[in-house]
This record gives sequence, C-alpha cells and structure tokens, in this order.
Amino acid sequence: MREQQHTLASSISLEGVGLHTGLPVRCSLHPAPASSGRVFVRVDQRGSPPIPARLGSLAPAALCTRLQQGSPPVQVQTVEHLLAALYVLGIDNCRIEVEGPELPILDGSALPFVEAVAQAGILAQEQPALLGVIQEPVTVWAGEAFVSAVPYPGFRFTYGIDFADCPIGQQWLSWRENRADFVQSIAPARTFARQQDAELAHQQGLIQGGSLENAIVCSKTEWLGPLRFPDEPVRHKLIDLLGDLSLLGCRLQGHIVAYKAGHALHHRLAEQLLKSGSLQVEPAQEQARDPLCLGGVESRSSF
Repeated sequence: MREQQHTLASSISLEGVGLHTGLPVRCSLHPAPASSGRVFVRVDQRGSPPIPARLGSLAPAALCTRLQQGSPPVQVQTVEHLLAALYVLGIDNCRIEVEGPELPILDGSALPFVEAVAQAGILAQEQPALLGVIQEPVTVWAGEAFVSAVPYPGFRFTYGIDFADCPIGQQWLSWRENRADFVQSIAPARTFARQQDAELAHQQGLIQGGSLENAIVCSKTEWLGPLRFPDEPVRHKLIDLLGDLSLLGCRLQGHIVAYKAGHALHHRLAEQLLKSGSLQVEPAQEQARDPLCLGGVESRSSF
C-alpha cells in the first residue's frame, strides 16, 4: 500500500517575537487540501501571493531561511524550525498564515511547533505521499564545509560541527529518522551562538529578538545558561538541515552527511539533487510509522 499524505485536523496559532526583527508576530497553521503542499501567506499584507515552501521560493538571507514570491517580493523568514517539525511529523499540506515578516522564534527550538501539531491533530488524506530516493552520491562544498547525499536504504542524517575556540568544541550526531525520537531528543534543541558572534550580528541589525530565553549562548570559556543536552548545538543543526531539505517537497530516502555547514550549503545540496537528476521522486510505500507520542494524536478521516 502507498503512504498517504497528511494535513492538520484543525487550526492552531502561535505568537511570539521574530528572532531577527524583534517584532511581535503571530502565525496560524491551517489544514490544507491534498497535494497543495506547505504554503506561507503574509496576511498582514493585502493581496500577498502564496509563498510555497519550495526551493523556487528561496531568497538570500543571513542566519536563517527566507522565502519570497511576487514583484515586488513578499517575504517570510526564519521558517526552518516549523518546516522541520512539519517534515518529520509527516504534515505534507499546511496553510501557514503569518502576520509579520518572520515566524516567531518561541523558545528557539522546534518543540513548540511539534506541540502545536499535536494539539491540532493529524489528518490522513487520500493522495499518496511523495518519496525522494537518492540514486547517486552528490556533494557540495564551501571551503572545508560540505553536505553530501548518498544512497541508503532508509532515512539517516549525520551532522558535524567544530568550534574549537569555545565550549561548543567538536560535536557529531548521526540520527535515523524516527518521530518519537525527534520529539524527545532533537526538537527541544535550541538555536545557539558564540557571544562575540551574537554581539556582532546584533550590531549588523540581525537577531534583534534574540535572548537567553530563546537561544543558548557561550563565551570563550563557558555557557551563559543551562543546556538541555550536552551536544545541544549539533542537535539544533540537524533541525535546520531537516527544515531546509523539506523544501524539496518530499520525504527523503538516503543518508545526508553535513560538516560545518549552514543554510546556504543545505540549500545548495537540495538544488544540486534536483539539477543532477540524482533524486528519483515516486509515491511512498506505506511503512510502520512510530506514533507521535505527544498528546495521543491519531490520524483521522480524509480531508
């Protein structure tokens, strides 16, 4: 049997501040028809065009993922945490209404979005979900940083980071996609920064909404607040990677390996997978999916 697409069973809203603008923002997640995809709409701008969460909507940005459509362009940014949550939880179709230029940063992790999906519920749809199978190895580089995609009979992601001059140090994480484990061990990981980098970014007009309430920050010698995991930074990098690769519009089968990468390199890998023909997209076959394990959410009748 083929795996079905899914959407939300009901609508739900979240409010907070934007990480980079520091402005109050509200986003609302709504059910959407089968095969419509994950789509953002700037409801604070009259006549705003839909902004599909796909590679064709990418716009240049620093320290986040930004999407845009229209002329003059209408933009929404800092979408990666929500998209990671929707990707892993199997939400193929969702209308995301945003009242502001970026999504709320909330606690800096993907967990509040996971909890929102759990509260809204998950609804099975009649159309088959799409699976992108990596057929040939693809690698993109930027100096010593790289992201690779190789064939693999499953769903695996490996990430490495190296900040030798501070408490972050070198961290590696290899993770086989599993919804229950994502909820418990990956989604709670918060965005991170070195103190000197955060101060410079703030001076440049970025992370105006950043604080120790929504990020973990370290000086050259110590963390300025408690960690949720000893390797919380690399776990958060995995969230960013999942959110960025979700722009392919399908679930991935293969092994993705990243080292010292960022949003731009994640995007380049996704674009190269499509350009090279190394990604074969086909209807996904039904698999034994682990339960969401948060709030007793179950799939319901077709949308």
